[in-house]
Amino acid sequence: MTYTVVRGTKDILPSETPLWQFIENTARNLFHRYHYSEIRTPIFEELSLFNRVMGNESDIVKKEMYNFTDKGGRELALRPEGTASVARAYLSNALQRQAGETKVYYMGPMFRYERPQAGRYRQFHQIGLECIGSSHPYTDAEIITLCYRLFSELGLNKVNIRINSVGCLHCRDSIRTHVINYFTPHLHLFNEQQKETFKHNPLRILDSKDPAIKALILDGFDLNEALCDQSKTHFASVLTYLDALNIPYIYTPTLVRGLDYYTETVFEVVSDELGAQNSICGGGRYNHLIRDIGGPDTPAFGFAFGLERLVLLLDQQPNTKLKPDSLIYVAALGQKAALKSVSLMETLRQEGLSVTTDYKKTELNPHIKLADKLKAEFIIILGDQELDSQTVIVKHLQKKQQNSIPINDLSSYFKRISEQD
Repeated sequence: MTYTVVRGTKDILPSETPLWQFIENTARNLFHRYHYSEIRTPIFEELSLFNRVMGNESDIVKKEMYNFTDKGGRELALRPEGTASVARAYLSNALQRQAGETKVYYMGPMFRYERPQAGRYRQFHQIGLECIGSSHPYTDAEIITLCYRLFSELGLNKVNIRINSVGCLHCRDSIRTHVINYFTPHLHLFNEQQKETFKHNPLRILDSKDPAIKALILDGFDLNEALCDQSKTHFASVLTYLDALNIPYIYTPTLVRGLDYYTETVFEVVSDELGAQNSICGGGRYNHLIRDIGGPDTPAFGFAFGLERLVLLLDQQPNTKLKPDSLIYVAALGQKAALKSVSLMETLRQEGLSVTTDYKKTELNPHIKLADKLKAEFIIILGDQELDSQTVIVKHLQKKQQNSIPINDLSSYFKRISEQD
C-alpha cells in the first residue's frame, strides 16, 4: 500500500521552512517589542467552547469543525481558530490576577473542513495576538499599527488596511433594524440558504461572498448610520490615533467580521495580489467573549493571519530574498583526518556554525561535488599533509579563494568573516 498526504493537508518541506521561519521569527521579534509573550494552548478543546464562542449558526460550527467523542465520552473539537482557546486559558489559569493587561501571541495549527484551494488547507497554521483587559481606543490603534509594521517588515508593499466599527451590544438592535430595512426590498435576489441566514441572523448577510449581495452592500449600505454615540466616539478616537501614528487605512463602512463575538472596531489586511479572496489578516475588538464563556465582562482586542496564504504572497514578492545559513563542509581525506575532523566540526558547531560532511567519501573530488550540491559556502580540506602541519585549507566556493589556516585559529577565522558580512 502506498500512503499519500491526506487531502487538505500539506507537507512543509526543508526547502520551504526557511520562509516559514522568517515569518515566525519576524513576528516574534516584533511582538516582543510591544511586550507580548507567547502562549501555547492544546490543539483540541471541549466542543461546547467553540459552539459558545462562534455561535451554533456560524459556518465554522455547522460545517467546518473537526469534532469527535473521545474514549471517555467527552465531546471535543480540533481548534478552528485561536481566540477561543486563549480566552479559555485566560480564565482557566486566572491570568486576570496578573498585573496590567494580558498580552499574548500564539503560533500553531488550526483545523477546518473546507474545500482545499491555493493557500487554504484543512490543517492550516495561524499566528495570532490578543490583548485582554483594555477598552481604550489606543489599544485598537496600537494593535493595528503593530499589524501594519509586521507586514511592512516582512517586505509586503501592496497591502491595505480596511477598518470599520460594528458597534457595541447596545447598538445591536438598531444595527439589526438597519440591516433588515436595507435588505428586505431585495430578498428576491437571495437564495433559500441566504434567506434562512437573513431570517435567523441578519448581520451575517454582511459577510456574504455572493457577488449580488456584495453589490447591494456597496451600493450605499453604511453600518455607521446605526451606531450609538458612544461607539461613534470610540471609533473616531481610534482613527485619530491611527492618524497620529501615520498609519494608512481605508475606512470601509461595509466591513464586518464573520464571527458574532466582535464589537466596536474591526479591521482586515488585504492584498491586491491574491485575487477575489484577498484577505490575509483580520481582527478586531471583542469586549464580551470572556463574559460569554463564564468570566467577568472583560474587554479585549486581537488579530490572526494564516501562514499558508502569507507564504504564497511572499513567494510572489521579488524583494523576498532570504539569506541561507552559511554552511561549512569538511572534506576529510584518510582515516586519521576523519578522526580529527570529528572534534574539529564539533568545535565549530559549538561556535554556532553550521557544519557537515560525508564520512563515506575519502577522495577530494567527490567531497567537492557534494559540497556544491549542498550549496556550502566554505569547504575545509583536511588530509595527512595538513595534519602534519596542523593547518587546514579553507576554500570559499563562491569566491574561488582559498587560504591555509592553523587548525587552532579556525574559530576566530570564521568569526572575522562573520563580522565582515
